[in-house]
Order: sequence, then structure tokens, then C-alpha cells
Amino acid sequence: MRILKTAFCGAVSASIACVALADVSAGIAALEAGNVSGAVEEFRAGFEDGDADGAFFIGRLFEMGLGTERDMRSAVELYSAAADQGSALAQNRLGLMYLNGELVLQDYQRAAELICSAAESGDANSAFNCGLLLADGQGVDEDTAKAVAYWQQAAEQNHVAAINYLGQAYRDGEGVEQSYETAVKNFSRTGGAGNPLGLFELAKAYQSGNGVERDFIKAHGYANLASARGMDEARILRDTLSTQLDRDDLEAAQRFAREWEAAPLDQDGP
Repeated sequence: MRILKTAFCGAVSASIACVALADVSAGIAALEAGNVSGAVEEFRAGFEDGDADGAFFIGRLFEMGLGTERDMRSAVELYSAAADQGSALAQNRLGLMYLNGELVLQDYQRAAELICSAAESGDANSAFNCGLLLADGQGVDEDTAKAVAYWQQAAEQNHVAAINYLGQAYRDGEGVEQSYETAVKNFSRTGGAGNPLGLFELAKAYQSGNGVERDFIKAHGYANLASARGMDEARILRDTLSTQLDRDDLEAAQRFAREWEAAPLDQDGP
């Protein structure tokens, strides 16, 4: 089973931005300040004022046990209420629960309905997940071209996993016309930001010369960087390349990796 994405926000995960309206934004700010009860009041007010995401965030608090005992059944009820009112965040999370059979019947069709409905609202995680369901034919007819379209939608919002999946689609010609150059462009976006898979794919591209001019020094350098980020496959590739480089080139490859710096993910798609 591939790993599908759900959303965390504010104090739940400060590194991931979330879409929210006034009261929900105030609730997130309260969480950041450590005021869980105040956050709940803001989320409740937001839901009562018509912002369905308010119930979603209260559900997240129950699911994660923040400021309360962990209560998955209450979380499901809140996600259901929020999803019924059109919260893309709740639809995506509840869809994942149907996909995995977490306190609800496992139901791929219902999962796809919820997740792909959320994707139509523009939510990046939902678009990525809907693409996975389409690619695998889970709950929907298999359609790799539609999967790529959803990954493109998510990639335009700098969704790292979606950009990598786009790269793989162009590399393999699945759902799109094969283009090694476009694949490399996608992997350059994620690899340039320090993503291990993007770095590893760049290493393989420079090793093979697919989409770029063959360059064993850069291939070793990118494999070295990916290996340092925990990719065993990259370590194996790096060590293989080490046997193919002379002393000067190996020193150049290590210098490339040593001097390399990650940059923020750019906004340019393929």
C-alpha cells in the first residue's frame, strides 16, 4: 500500500501550511500558544459560523490526544460532520480511514469518493491521494492519465511527493508521453530542495545520461547526498560509482557533495 497524505496544521506540524478561515486561523494561533481549550472554542465557533474545517481540527485533537484523551470514535464523528459540510481536509482524512478500514468499514469506493471530491476543491494532499487511487485502480477505474493530472495539480502547490510521482511518470511514460528531460526537471525541483528521492533520481539520471548529459561526478555527488539522507539504494549506487572514478574524479565528486546547498522548492512545474 502506498503512503497517502493527510494534513497537520499549526502546533500539530508547523512545517505544513493549512487553509483556514477566520475562527479556524485563530484556533491554530491558540494552539501555537499552547492554549488548547481556547483553540477548541475557536474551532467550534468557526464550525458554527459555517467553516467546516473547524470540526476537522477538533477531530484532529481527539485523534492525536492533544489536550484530551485520544478518542478515535469522536474523531470519526467530527470528520464525518465536517466532510458532510464540505471540508476538504475532513474528506481526505475520512477517505483515508475508509481506505484502511480504521473504525469504519473498509470501502475503497467510498474512500475514492471522499478523497477525489476533496481534490476538486484544490487541496494538494487530496489531489496527490486521488492520483494514487487512480493509478492503482482502488475504488475507481484505473486511469494513469487522470492520475498524472491530479499529481500536476498538487505539484503546482509544491507538493513534494506529487512532483516526484510526476517525475517517475515522465521517466517511465506512464499516463504521459515519456520524456526524460521533463522527468529530470521534476526531480531537480525536489532534489534541489534536499529531498532524498529527488537526489537519488538525479544520481541515476546522471549515471545513465537519460535527460541530461552523462556525468559520473555529479551522479556520485547526488548519490552521496541521498545516501546521507538515509537512502540505502543511493549508498549502493554511490559505492558502485566510486569504483568507476579515478582519484581526482572521486575527490571532485565528494567536493561537489560537500559544497552543495539545498534551496527552497521553486514554483516552476514541468
